Amino acid sequence: MSKYKTTGNHTLFDAENAVQKLSEIGNPLEKLDSVIDFEMFRSRLEESMVNHSTKSNAGAKQYDVVMMFKVMVLRQYYNLSYEQTEYQIIDRSSFKQFLGLASGDKVPDANTIRNFFEGLKDKGLGERLFQDFVDNLLEKGFIFNEGQIVDASFVLAPRQRNSREENKKIKAGGGDELWNDKPNKKRQKDIDASWAQKGGEDFFGYKVSAKVDGKSKFVKKIVVTTASPHDSKMFPDLMDESDRGQVTFADSAYVGQEETLQKYGLKDEICEKGYRGNPLTDEQREENRKKSVIRSRVEHVFGFMEGAMHGLTVRTIGIARATAHIFLKCLTYNMFRYEQFVRNGIR
Repeated sequence: MSKYKTTGNHTLFDAENAVQKLSEIGNPLEKLDSVIDFEMFRSRLEESMVNHSTKSNAGAKQYDVVMMFKVMVLRQYYNLSYEQTEYQIIDRSSFKQFLGLASGDKVPDANTIRNFFEGLKDKGLGERLFQDFVDNLLEKGFIFNEGQIVDASFVLAPRQRNSREENKKIKAGGGDELWNDKPNKKRQKDIDASWAQKGGEDFFGYKVSAKVDGKSKFVKKIVVTTASPHDSKMFPDLMDESDRGQVTFADSAYVGQEETLQKYGLKDEICEKGYRGNPLTDEQREENRKKSVIRSRVEHVFGFMEGAMHGLTVRTIGIARATAHIFLKCLTYNMFRYEQFVRNGIR
């Protein structure tokens, strides 16, 4: 008789038992699905993503648009490639449960997932769906508008292996003229992404500038750029009439925003900056420390994306795809933040 537990057992209740066990351990997808009404996105998705000109029911039917949108949420939360998304849906019972798929249902393949994302990108739906959810949070009173924080973070893209001459031409705006005799190579070249340096470290890719509700830590608005523009350049684009009169926190990179602050009557809580020959006084340092207690809350947002959501990166080519990806990433963050609020009974 073996001293080890037997393996290879099958019962009629295997799937049920697996779902129950995942629930007991803590299934984030189950938690999310229990509080988010994904049907709120159906009208927007069907309006843009369904071919309404089809005159016949003949031919293969497309996957439900809400289910495909949930596939996008899976991609963002687990930071998956198209191929890995297909693989994990096939492999994971928790993914199937989240998508409402049974074991015998056909799973969207990598090309179908890619094409759906491309459709979202082409129609600008990433931004519109993000805003729809922000509006929903406002209606429910989850965004308090009692103070806001502005910050930016790099979104890394695959580093390009170009010659100095090629990089020089790309920087001068002539990147589209390169590799025309090598179309397959050109498709793999990102001429929109740029280099930036911070803290002595080099970054290649894009940048997301975010305006975050200071109390709830929901992302209210974002702007996507290449990595190179200074953080402060995006401050005016993040502000609008809905911010009027709010206390606004930011680090010292955002010094010099007087015009925008005055335009919307914003209360300035931007950290002061010291200069060579004119360092901060002890009083200014203490004020910065007090401001940073609030300002640092925005780091929790990017920290969640880097940690729980497996990183702020893109695998796609070009700023249009990066923009769609980042809006979906921030939308997914807001959904999981909302789940935390509901679970903890916070209003």
